[in-house]
Amino acid sequence: MRQITKYLIMLIFLSINFSSIAETTADHKPSIIALSPHIVEMLYDIGAGEQIIGTTAFADYPEQAKNIPIIGNYIRLQLEKVIALQPDFIIAWKNGNPSDDLARLKQLGFKIIYSQPSNFKDIAKEMREFGQLTGHKNQAEQKAQQLLSELELIKKQYQDKEPITVFYELWSRPLTTVAKGSWPQQFMNVCQASNPFEQVAIPYPQVNIEKVLQAPIQLIIQPLSINQSDKVGFNWQDWSIIPAVKNKQIIQPDADAMHRMTMRSLKALKLLCTDIDKTREFIKNS
Repeated sequence: MRQITKYLIMLIFLSINFSSIAETTADHKPSIIALSPHIVEMLYDIGAGEQIIGTTAFADYPEQAKNIPIIGNYIRLQLEKVIALQPDFIIAWKNGNPSDDLARLKQLGFKIIYSQPSNFKDIAKEMREFGQLTGHKNQAEQKAQQLLSELELIKKQYQDKEPITVFYELWSRPLTTVAKGSWPQQFMNVCQASNPFEQVAIPYPQVNIEKVLQAPIQLIIQPLSINQSDKVGFNWQDWSIIPAVKNKQIIQPDADAMHRMTMRSLKALKLLCTDIDKTREFIKNS
């Protein structure tokens, strides 16, 4: 009887300890190195921001992100810092990080997940994936549904608007715009803004001013970033022959909000459509 009692006590003890181990494992939230500003923002959106232990330059939103240790930039990663941090996962931007550094990290045994959203639906898809990865499935699902629902509302609001012709200045030196396949083109599609360079074969074509003059540009979109103090926009005031310049229809949305693939870019879409609508009304009443 004593042996049976002792055996039962041992089973109970082992059961309690195994249960404790299982709970600890379930509660573990993996540590992450996030290798782009948009990945950092997306992780904060789904509630996983506190799990980020390293990131790259310009990852400055939300405010808490400014405290994350920097381990490199889009040109080069400091591999020794990554190795020292020993993250559970590295989430990399497929086309925005040095491929040789990522290959080396993979050789060293680090698990690398790639982010490459090309449209708003991809943001929702990646939020769900990162939610599973980080232990924030419910919040990620909530945010993904919110994004897709709000996107549909914006599309319905503007789908019947009269298109206006716009020029999107991605960069000024050299003058660079956007075309099909680019991230900003979907903004213009939703807002019913006609891009004369949409059908160019490459997503981000360089153009000269003579090409711009061939289209009746009614609005110039000139996104600027407060973090790019060295960026100077194209001097459109020298070209008053362009209707948008003549009528002072030039807007300067927040480049960070527009170009980082996150929930914040949806807010940027709303603001852009509103501004484009103002120009549309101006043209109508002129």
